[in-house]
Amino acid sequence: MHSLKPVRPPVWIDEIPWHEMDIDGELELHCESATAREIECQIRRTLFRWKHFPVDMVVEDALYVTKAYEDSGIGVQVQETILQTDAANPIVSHRYEDQLDSWEKLEKLQIPIIRACPDLDAARLEWMREIFDGVIPVRLRGRAIYHAPWDVIPRLRGVEACLIDMLERPDFTHAMIGRFTDIAVARYEQMEAQGLLEIHLPSLHCTPPYTTDLPAPDYDGGPARFRDIWFRGMAQLLSSVSPTLHNEYDIAYMRRLSDRCGLAYYGCCEPLDRMIPYLKKLPNLRKIGVSPWADKRSSAEQIGGDYVYACKPNPAAVATRLDAAAVRAEIREVIELCLEHGCPYEFVLKDISTVGRRPGNLIEWARVVMETIDSYYG
Repeated sequence: MHSLKPVRPPVWIDEIPWHEMDIDGELELHCESATAREIECQIRRTLFRWKHFPVDMVVEDALYVTKAYEDSGIGVQVQETILQTDAANPIVSHRYEDQLDSWEKLEKLQIPIIRACPDLDAARLEWMREIFDGVIPVRLRGRAIYHAPWDVIPRLRGVEACLIDMLERPDFTHAMIGRFTDIAVARYEQMEAQGLLEIHLPSLHCTPPYTTDLPAPDYDGGPARFRDIWFRGMAQLLSSVSPTLHNEYDIAYMRRLSDRCGLAYYGCCEPLDRMIPYLKKLPNLRKIGVSPWADKRSSAEQIGGDYVYACKPNPAAVATRLDAAAVRAEIREVIELCLEHGCPYEFVLKDISTVGRRPGNLIEWARVVMETIDSYYG
């Protein structure tokens, strides 16, 4: 798919409401220490998915320790009030206090200092290898580039202030996104220099990352460089502004980092059908997110065979009682549009904040989707 060949579309499920998913104690943890429980949780969830809704999941042949590092921060912290409807659900409502409402506060933002922690990595590897010796390999793995400044800035300001300032204080808004771009570039340059980035990742923010087009042809097996890895970007807040402003306040700045990477994937929940002409200017763009709020036909017509059409089915389908006919119709519409326009494509169900405490909803969704795809591809 990532080689832009018209193959059967893979199906991926992510961002699962695990607090609602347990069946007969399959997800119950028995380890005692926090670190051991974290590993056990990962393994139990993998086994649970494989048993109940594997779709096209990939299970790798090792357990991984993610490279650790220290980050000095940027000099400001989120201040918020939250509201919960379910104490077990990590999805909550937020009201953010504006921490960056003046030039003086903006100027105090700091460039972070990154410091790799190889001694901590070594200790974690030793601990895990002692546990899993003879069972499964344990390996060290780096990190992805994930750049979404318009997910960060609203947490420090609130959504309303950001949108108003785009119109009433454009110079201030440009200075702000410029500063956050400086921060991101500096952070990832330090991570690259210290060998903290990774080529072979199991997921690229809710999407399969597998490709034969990375690393770069001149890669010699050493630490990953920008040109060896994916760039992942999005700007969900900018769903509420025009394509011109979206380009002005995100794409134009993002390119300082994205253009240096091997491949780029852009988009999350924001509808991008009107943004595709701007995205096509990215020299290494490989995949475009098509959210439930995007015009599916327009997206397919514009994407064609030039990029991957990353379809995000509507997670509301599994939130109450599953309507199998509606799910089947949604999937068929995308299949037929992508076949008509020669789009390489995938289905990624994500943002599943609830299944209405019915794990069967997700199991049935997976069955219906795979059967629908199989009716086209055999």
